[in-house]
Amino acid sequence: MALELYDVLLVLFGIVLFAVAVLPRFVADRAISLPMFFVSVGILAFGLPIGLPTLDPLEQGHLTERLAEIGVIVALMGVGLKLDRVPGLRAWASTWRLLAITMPLSIAGAALLGWAYVGLFVPTAVLLGACIAPTDPVLASEVQVKDPGEGIEAEDDPESDGWANEVRFALSSEAGLNDGLAFPFTNLAIAIALVGVAPGNWIGEWLLIDVGYRIAVGTLFGLVLGRVTAWAVFLTNPGTQIARSVQGLEAIAGTLFVYGLTELAGGYGFIAVFVAAVAIRDYERSHDYNESLHEISELAEQTMMAVIMVFFGGAIAGGLLSALTLEALVAAVAIVFVVRPAAGIAGLLGFDREWSDRGAIAFFGIRGIGSFYYLAHGLNEGAFAEADLLWAIVGAVVVISIVVHGVTATPVIDRVSG
Repeated sequence: MALELYDVLLVLFGIVLFAVAVLPRFVADRAISLPMFFVSVGILAFGLPIGLPTLDPLEQGHLTERLAEIGVIVALMGVGLKLDRVPGLRAWASTWRLLAITMPLSIAGAALLGWAYVGLFVPTAVLLGACIAPTDPVLASEVQVKDPGEGIEAEDDPESDGWANEVRFALSSEAGLNDGLAFPFTNLAIAIALVGVAPGNWIGEWLLIDVGYRIAVGTLFGLVLGRVTAWAVFLTNPGTQIARSVQGLEAIAGTLFVYGLTELAGGYGFIAVFVAAVAIRDYERSHDYNESLHEISELAEQTMMAVIMVFFGGAIAGGLLSALTLEALVAAVAIVFVVRPAAGIAGLLGFDREWSDRGAIAFFGIRGIGSFYYLAHGLNEGAFAEADLLWAIVGAVVVISIVVHGVTATPVIDRVSG
């Protein structure tokens, strides 16, 4: 039986890799996304009587957390390597607005829905808000900036063509940073679950450690290790066949190196990986080797996305959404269609762009693998009531996001870009 299962998994993994390689040729510029396909494959494969195991993220919580963790950090390196704008208050104005205003409002809105409408306990409702906080750098590839180097000459001039598609930049940079900034809110939910709702029980340590120290360490390690990695990458050019055959692999090595060291120091590794990627990109913007780094990181990102989405489909086939109540379903729909768009519009009030741009940025708050990570992490670290219902809500949010944003991404982004 074990051998049969192994063979079935080999076939499934082969199909997934083949689809990663071939499908982009057919779905480019179409109102469909790759995540939709892979979720469907997972539902079909794990729903058939072919001996595949039942997937349950509650029972397999630690495996779920680690798999999602790898998917997120690989994607964060990839998106950081594509951003050409030098970070600054003016150049990244849309990003800071989305992080400082839209993200907290989204967390509060989702938590309030979970508590007041669905009936979740306060810690569980706060964890729901934290889980849906990060927009996804993996599933949002259709609305991200495309390749490194595009618009590089005009990156500091808001009147130039390099700033023509603010939508892609805002969504890419937001997804890169809010994956790490969701951590303090997840830790807040864990703290409330452990010591109670009263702020006096947790606010001091939370502000000092979870907000102050860990964000600072993540940012500092990202800057320093990113510069060190960039120096090592661009020190020499690959001059032999063996060296050329592995060029770009430094992107994956740097991702693991930066993330691991930052986590060992008690900082937020997600923040460090993204900051390091931006630092690498900033170190040598015109070097041809940037393309190799980008290609390897994107290959790893797409492979991890496909595997995780197939497993997500398998979890759906195994009953992930069975705990969903009518109120929970309404809350999931509201999170996608009301909470994020309203919070996005609020964050971009007064931002000097067309309303069509602001509306697109507000709407495309794509949820996905980051939500899986934070939910699995929170449930592994603390005791939360109605964990099955929480997984059902988050799963429903991701399904809705994959379908709705997947269908609308290409036509909407093409329209605002034109």
